[in-house]
Amino acid sequence: MDNNKPIGIFDSGIGGTSIWRAIHDLLPNEKTIYLADSKNAPYGQKSKDEIVTLSIKNTDFLLKMNCKLIVVACNTATTNAIRELREKYDVPFIGIEPAIKPAATHSKTQIIGILATQGTLNSELFNKTTEMYRDTKIIEQVGHGLVQLIENGEINSPEMTKLLHSYLTPMIEANIDYLVLGCSHYPYLIPQIKKIIPKHIHIIDSGEAVAKQTKKILKEKIGLSSAEKSEPLFYTNSNAKVLTKILENKYSVEEIDF
Repeated sequence: MDNNKPIGIFDSGIGGTSIWRAIHDLLPNEKTIYLADSKNAPYGQKSKDEIVTLSIKNTDFLLKMNCKLIVVACNTATTNAIRELREKYDVPFIGIEPAIKPAATHSKTQIIGILATQGTLNSELFNKTTEMYRDTKIIEQVGHGLVQLIENGEINSPEMTKLLHSYLTPMIEANIDYLVLGCSHYPYLIPQIKKIIPKHIHIIDSGEAVAKQTKKILKEKIGLSSAEKSEPLFYTNSNAKVLTKILENKYSVEEIDF
């Protein structure tokens, strides 16, 4: 396999750019193609069959772009569809799921909170993971409305602040000391979240771990790129302005129908 082929990354929208950043920072010489399926966001309220169908559609697009590895930069798509994707395609897949393990392992109160989509919290994979940590009390909260606000560019809106207060206050009162962000959109809310939760509560997202796993799989199965640093490509099937803004206007975004 040609190790200079691009890494493909897809998400239900712009949130997976938090994963893309971590991969790009760790592997700057790797060419990356990012696909935002914002037209169908959020995935968290869809059925498993719908999520699998959308994930296959996204994968087909990236494979047509000659990608050597696919990163499913969406918790909901990973927990509901990655098994089906691995069965259908020969290309390696890297998934993202809530980082329950480090939170449960390091928690002193043995009470942790997880903010995630309904699709992630209801998934078989998530429930298998939580079963491994029965000694830890896990407070689950569905982040209704958060993805839509992020996709609309309303990260710092009064509505966002109100929603976050309503979701986080019960966790704070329950004495959590770790908060797991179970959606790749949510790292963009960290500045907002830090204004609400006490300083002793640690926030965990999966970006760095996914980047390290991507590097590991590339080295083991394909090889790292020997090319010079290349410009990443970004595609969306919705308004390109929101994705361009979240990328701080540093990269061009192509708006296409897929």
